[in-house]
Amino acid sequence: MQAASRSSFQPAEAGAILAGTLAACGAAGALAGWAAGHTGYGILGGVCAGIPLGVFAVYRRFKGYFS
Repeated sequence: MQAASRSSFQPAEAGAILAGTLAACGAAGALAGWAAGHTGYGILGGVCAGIPLGVFAVYRRFKGYFS
């Protein structure tokens, strides 16, 4: 039996995951803010929530590389 190969870290993929998560959270925040009557605050809240969620998503995708 061969040992499982270590996954390679791809910075472009990590950046795309981070940007995509940030954009999705910003869009969800904009929608919630629009429903509440304050679109700008919704976008701000979504982006603030999206930063740690994006970092977590990148960590989950590349957790074999970091350990």
